Amino acid sequence: MVDKNIYIVQGEICTVVGAIKRNSRWNTHTPLDEEQDPLLNSFSHLKEILNNMKELSDVEPNIFLRPFLEVVRSEDTTGPITGLALTSVNKFLSYGLIDANHEAAAEAIENMADAVTHARFVGTDPASDEVVLMKILQVLRTLLLTPVGAHLTNESVCEIMQSCFRICFEMRLSELLRKSAEHTLVDMVQLLFSRLPQFKEEAKSFVGANMKKLKMRAGGMSESSKWKKQKRSPHPPRHMVRSASGGLEQAPTTTLSNNNLSGGVPFIEQDNLSASDSVASSMSIPTDSGLDTCSKATSREDLTDLDQSSSAATTPSTEAGHLYTQSEGRQVEHAQSASVESIPEVLEDGESVTEHSDSASLHDMDYVNPRGVRFTPQQTQRDGAALIPYSLPCLRELFRFLISLTNPHDRHNTDAMMHMGLQLLTVALEAAHIAPYQSLLGLVKDELCRHLFQLLSVDRMNLYAASIRACFLLFESMRGHLKFQLEMYLKKLMNIITSENMKMPYEMKEMALEALVQLSRIPSFVTELYINHDCDFYCSNLFEDLTKLLSKNAFPVSGQLYTTHLLSLEALLTVIDSTEAHCQAKVLNRTTQQDHSAEMVLAEGECSTNDRTDTTTGTPIALIHLIYFLENCIFILAEKKEPKKPHRFSSCLPDSQELLDIRNKKKLLNSGTEQFNQKPKKGIQFLQEKGLLSSPMDNNEVAQWLRENPRLDKKQIGEFISDRKYMELLDSFVNTFTFRGLRIDEALRLYLEAFRLPGEAPVIHRLLETFTDTWHKVNGSPFMTNDAGFALAYAVIMLNTDQHNNNVRKQNIPMTIEQFKKNLKGVNGNTDFDQDMLEDIYNAIKNEEIVMPDEQSGLVKENYVWNVLLHRGATSEGVFLHVPAGSYDHDLFTMTWGPTIAALSYVFDKSLDDTIIQKAIAGFRKCAMISAHYGFSDVFDNLIISLCKFTTLSSESVENLPTVFGSNGKAQIAAKTMFHLAHRHGDILREGWKNIMDSMLQLFRAELLPKAMVEVEDFVEPNGTISLQREETPSNRGESAVLSFVNWLTLSGAEQSGQRGPSTENQEAKQAAMLCIKQCDPEKLITESKFLQLESLQELMKALISVTPDEETYDEEDAAFCLEMLLRIVMENRDRVSCVWQTVRDHLCHLCVQATESCFLVERAVVGLIRLAIRLLRREDISSQVLLSLRLLLMMKPHVLARVSREVAYGLHELLKTNAANIHCTDDWFTLFALIECIGAGIKPPASFKVTSTTPDIDTGAQSDSELSFHHLSEVSLDRGYTSDSEVYTEHGKSRMPRSVTDVDVTSSGWLVVGKDDLDISKVAASGSKTLLNPLVNQYSLSLGQDMGFHDTKSLIKCVESLSFIVRDAAHVTPENFELCVKAIRVFVEASLNGGYRTYEKKKNHKYDSQKSRVRRKPRDKEGASRRAKASSQRPSRSHSDDEEDEGVPASYHTVSLQVSQDLLDLMHTLHTRASSIYSSWAEEQRRLEPVGKKIEADSQTLWTSCWCPLLQGIAWLCCDARRLVRMQALTYLQRALLVHDLQTLDAVEWESCFNKVLFPLLTKLLDNISPADVCGMEETRMRACTLLSKVFLQHLSPLLSLSTFAALWLTILDFMDKYMHAGSSDLLLEAIPESLKNMLLVMDTAGIFHSADSRTGYSDLWEITWERIDCFLPNLREELFKQTVIPQPVSQPTISELINVLSSLPGTDRSSPVPPSTPPMPTPVKMSPQISSSLIQSPTSQSPLILQPLASHLQVGGVPPMSLPIILNPALIEASCPVPLLPTPHPTEHSDTPQVK
Repeated sequence: MVDKNIYIVQGEICTVVGAIKRNSRWNTHTPLDEEQDPLLNSFSHLKEILNNMKELSDVEPNIFLRPFLEVVRSEDTTGPITGLALTSVNKFLSYGLIDANHEAAAEAIENMADAVTHARFVGTDPASDEVVLMKILQVLRTLLLTPVGAHLTNESVCEIMQSCFRICFEMRLSELLRKSAEHTLVDMVQLLFSRLPQFKEEAKSFVGANMKKLKMRAGGMSESSKWKKQKRSPHPPRHMVRSASGGLEQAPTTTLSNNNLSGGVPFIEQDNLSASDSVASSMSIPTDSGLDTCSKATSREDLTDLDQSSSAATTPSTEAGHLYTQSEGRQVEHAQSASVESIPEVLEDGESVTEHSDSASLHDMDYVNPRGVRFTPQQTQRDGAALIPYSLPCLRELFRFLISLTNPHDRHNTDAMMHMGLQLLTVALEAAHIAPYQSLLGLVKDELCRHLFQLLSVDRMNLYAASIRACFLLFESMRGHLKFQLEMYLKKLMNIITSENMKMPYEMKEMALEALVQLSRIPSFVTELYINHDCDFYCSNLFEDLTKLLSKNAFPVSGQLYTTHLLSLEALLTVIDSTEAHCQAKVLNRTTQQDHSAEMVLAEGECSTNDRTDTTTGTPIALIHLIYFLENCIFILAEKKEPKKPHRFSSCLPDSQELLDIRNKKKLLNSGTEQFNQKPKKGIQFLQEKGLLSSPMDNNEVAQWLRENPRLDKKQIGEFISDRKYMELLDSFVNTFTFRGLRIDEALRLYLEAFRLPGEAPVIHRLLETFTDTWHKVNGSPFMTNDAGFALAYAVIMLNTDQHNNNVRKQNIPMTIEQFKKNLKGVNGNTDFDQDMLEDIYNAIKNEEIVMPDEQSGLVKENYVWNVLLHRGATSEGVFLHVPAGSYDHDLFTMTWGPTIAALSYVFDKSLDDTIIQKAIAGFRKCAMISAHYGFSDVFDNLIISLCKFTTLSSESVENLPTVFGSNGKAQIAAKTMFHLAHRHGDILREGWKNIMDSMLQLFRAELLPKAMVEVEDFVEPNGTISLQREETPSNRGESAVLSFVNWLTLSGAEQSGQRGPSTENQEAKQAAMLCIKQCDPEKLITESKFLQLESLQELMKALISVTPDEETYDEEDAAFCLEMLLRIVMENRDRVSCVWQTVRDHLCHLCVQATESCFLVERAVVGLIRLAIRLLRREDISSQVLLSLRLLLMMKPHVLARVSREVAYGLHELLKTNAANIHCTDDWFTLFALIECIGAGIKPPASFKVTSTTPDIDTGAQSDSELSFHHLSEVSLDRGYTSDSEVYTEHGKSRMPRSVTDVDVTSSGWLVVGKDDLDISKVAASGSKTLLNPLVNQYSLSLGQDMGFHDTKSLIKCVESLSFIVRDAAHVTPENFELCVKAIRVFVEASLNGGYRTYEKKKNHKYDSQKSRVRRKPRDKEGASRRAKASSQRPSRSHSDDEEDEGVPASYHTVSLQVSQDLLDLMHTLHTRASSIYSSWAEEQRRLEPVGKKIEADSQTLWTSCWCPLLQGIAWLCCDARRLVRMQALTYLQRALLVHDLQTLDAVEWESCFNKVLFPLLTKLLDNISPADVCGMEETRMRACTLLSKVFLQHLSPLLSLSTFAALWLTILDFMDKYMHAGSSDLLLEAIPESLKNMLLVMDTAGIFHSADSRTGYSDLWEITWERIDCFLPNLREELFKQTVIPQPVSQPTISELINVLSSLPGTDRSSPVPPSTPPMPTPVKMSPQISSSLIQSPTSQSPLILQPLASHLQVGGVPPMSLPIILNPALIEASCPVPLLPTPHPTEHSDTPQVK
């Protein structure tokens, strides 16, 4: 079967031949004509050949192409015919009829290229001719872009490109055609440069390799390796081609080695790399595989041309433009014919410097390419030499040509040409990575960058935009080679942005900013900018300057926001964005690492604490180095060379500290440079002081600095090095140059460009002399003498001036070469210099001036600056460090955050556009995230403060706030953001808390906070909460007439008629505001505070505490609100409360103790303190401190404390209910009971708690609890087993003091005198201001002698409840609190006596309104007044006296107090009955545990002292109550208690104490007229008391007899009988008392107490005294009872016990448990004679009776140590013999106003 391709060729032959024959020239139809016509002849030959073939591949491509190409080349064919032939050729190419693997393919392709680029045809009309040109373009494009195009030689490619350029730049052609040519060029450039990776830079010596061998390889070479590449074009063209099967399909990927050509691919897509690799590697060729072996297809001669042209920039051949030379004569000759060449050569005049006289067209001659290289393609074919496929040389040539098109200083380059050049360069840069190719990189560094930068100054927008785009591509991929070029580019952009030039289009600034944004988005671009420029001693601080510029530019001058402002902000934000992304990545990595393994967590932890962490990023250094190493590997593979490290760094990734040091050093260097430029010596001296230059001066070091610092003024350098003082410095300076191998003018050029040559001849002489000496020496003395060199150097300078100085040129004609030579005749040691050398020198100077720095301007200076830049780039200074993205984020953020936040704030403030606002907020959030990541508190504070400003919360007045805030969307966004950030990153918030709290306060004032935040716990309120805000009551609304009038005036007309009150808009706004605040969730700040770092928590608390009473702007409700937040925060943080406790305590101390009047704030502080105690008592570590802090309440001023007593009472009740079990220590119980007593009973706090103005340390609130020195019970009792009665009740009230002299004297004298005038208290007081003397309380009184203040009934009731809670639960009664408990009960007994009338009635006026007392000082704002008007609408007042209180005593009060008294009685009885068992169990428990400390005894002596006696006194006190019911109940309890079984164990001394301390004081008290209204009741009470007395006396008569003081006791009883006989008004007592007396006398007599064997009468003295006393009030009793006075025998006496059993049977128990002696031991009382006592007491009626404790021998009773028990010396004892009845004397305890030392 015949190959279909043969039919295709045959079809094309028919088409072309038909067209030729139809043409008028061939309209004869004889065979002869056909044979004679060469075109038709060749077609008929081809037909014959094809007829004999089955496969087209058997035919050489050249054979079937030749006839068609001849038609194309023929000058005689018309346009349409040439067009058809071109169409056929295009079809062969696109159908893939030419096998790329065919050995003759290369030649065929070369022929095709040659024919098409030299196509000729007879012109008809312009439109038809353009069609043919269009087809030429199409063929060239297909040729280059199909796989076979790879066989083209360098020359052909250049020719093809040239043809396209020619069409492109021919302005006479239609625009459509020119644009087509442009597009074709774009596609070609893209293809050529995308093939760049397959080419390789060869050594020059490789060109002479064996051509034959290369040809062999060229045919059978694996094509796949050629096409191994990636397209870099952003939009790779997709061409639809007709495949061999006839269907339309997208161009498939082809691998040529597989002959997969049927699809005909115009563009080579990405290839299968692995397949091609394997093919390539299977080839065993000595050199590299594939196309890399291709040499430049030029002769050795051409190459040298090429080299010269690139090195000497001045030779004419380097200028582009000799692409084709076209003579005018030739054009005339072919007037009728048109061809590609016949288009007048636009480039010829434009690009060439010298005219060419060649008159032949390129069809006949070799052509010279744009680089001046001659190409003779057909000749190489004829010679049979191998055709080498194109490679790097043609790309370099094309690249150079494109760059030359962009030169704005070349007047032949039109705008269109420059634009075209830029467009194609952009494609080239997009398609290829050029950096690895030195020959291309050289062009980029120099001409390309220079032209692009020059184009930035043009005012044509399209060129400007295109050059910016090209610059971006350059710096994106090649900034590592363009360090100084990048610096220059950015400076230019910055100049454009800041330009004040009115003519500069706004768009240019916009584009420059966009360029900056785009650049800064390149990963690690800004980081590299910072490390390579800001951290380089001699570069600009690019990053810093850019940041400043952008920040400044983000602020609109006019206030109107334009795109430039937003672009500036965006550029600033790119740094923030990338940093934030890196931080997020690190956080993610950290969490994933933590998830992966615990080991990694450990490593992470070590890293963070270890020095080997990069502090800037928080990433382990090892990881950074690994990233860096990998990046460098890739870099090295691409660059094929070692990475360099700048000298200033110690490693390729210096740490932050090192960079900081460099930047500091740079600042000093810059400062030194500035000083040097004014006065060199000063600059050097400054640097020596700063240690940057050594002192004394090191010449080499200074010389090096002068050479390497480009910022130094060249003129100052010249003056400094030429100074005579520094001759050695000049030598060192000259030695820094490398002159070896340089011609003298080249060396001089280098030398003179380093400084400005001074004008004085001697100075010039010295400078040149040093130069020539050095040059002569290093170059091996080429001249006869040094002077010869000096003369030549001088001549060179003169020549330079002569040739280039304008002033000289105006006067003289410039020197010629001959004159120059003549001037130097015989100077070289009387001989001549080498003439060729002189010629070279002359030309070099003439062509390029030696530029003296600071002398020139314009282009010359520009060239000079550019050359300096290139020179610096070539040294080690030009090393550019690549670093991993995110390496120095920490440093960059430190530098940018200030400007960025400022810009963000400004834009946020000024913008109304939602998207911009959102962008600003996103910026804020990112800054917050970064600052949180790196722990930058200052940044975060700054951010929060900015946001606070935008919320308008702090700036608006409270009245307008809801409306303004609710209707301001921006403020709401700011508020949400602020709260969100505070919730999220509160850890690093410090100063910012203050602002957030101010905002919260404003919200509170404006009543916008959620209800939960303004409702706080309260103990007294029934529902348990109280609102911090006043609630408006309808009755009070609009009270102020003036205000309502003002409101009426300000309302709009529409509203006046409508409702008064807020408008609907205002209501809606308020709703919106409240909704927004709800979303902000301010409460979370409190609840989440437990997760805050300690430092942040402390700052937050500080912020809240700062809102305390200060004179200026103090609002009590604000302070209360802040206090509540503070307390909530403390409770949330109870796990670490110990860290913040002191702060809170001091604050509460300040609020409570310093308060001079009670107010709402004080009330909240007190409640808060107790709430804290309730919550914190469960925490072992802090509980004792918390309880100690409750003493603050006791330090409050009494009247203030009284006002808050109810809150405290309720709070303490709550505290005990929840935490009684957690209170263990006596001190803590002491605090609680002291509080309970003060609050419930109105007792004044113990003196030690008084805060006087003389102790400033307490005023400041800084004193800790432990510093508040007072005496604790435990301190007193440490050294003895029990406490005497007096101690129990007095020790708590006194402070430890040095024993004063008086004290000691009195005690040691043996008599303790207690009386008003006997003790000079002032002496004691003088012993120290802080010493508080114990008030001496008479313990023989039922009263405690406490100074009772006013008390609040409800508080009293609550406190009694609390007491009863403790007492009734056995678990809560402990050895630590027992005695305190007893004392407290007694205090309450006293307080509730008579229903508390004493305190109650006076209290009526003390109604307390917590609301009215909310203090308001100066209003913050003018509108404040209206807000204060609300004060009239308070919540209902909270009275601290009883609610129903009216004029008189409320009815309910009696029942309440009755209940209290009954409760107290019951409590005392309970304790009394349980005491014994409680103590026994404690003692038992202690024996088991064996703890250290106070031993607990359970003997009766201890029980009596600490428990029974005080309780009996308490019950007895209630027996004296004015209320009958209470009295009767109390008496019943007392009787029950005294006769209880447990008490029988007491011995005589204790029973005596019972009479002295309980019964006698009770009887004395009952003699008073307690209840005048209830006479009968009182009689009955007195009667029962007397009966009780006699019962107790008789029951315990047996032990009492053993007392030495029995007589005194007995006489006292008689005394009371006497008084009671005369006390009553009724007969009740008159009957009852004699009966009781009779009983006692009979029993005593029967017991034989009155009998004495020794006495004369047989009766004892007692008998005598007894009757003497009785006769005074019952003279007849003796007669009644004892008719006869005969004394019976002692034997017949009945025992006492028998007698007592008559009344009641009570068995005695043995007392053996020892009691430790009291300290100090007190003498046992003994009986005393009346004589002694009378000497002590003169006037019994006028003076209180005295308690005497005489020193005498101890009375030992059954081995029991003596007990302190004084005798009450009653006047009755002394005057017993006196017949006159005594007046009832007042009881000692009535005088309780013992002086007290404060």
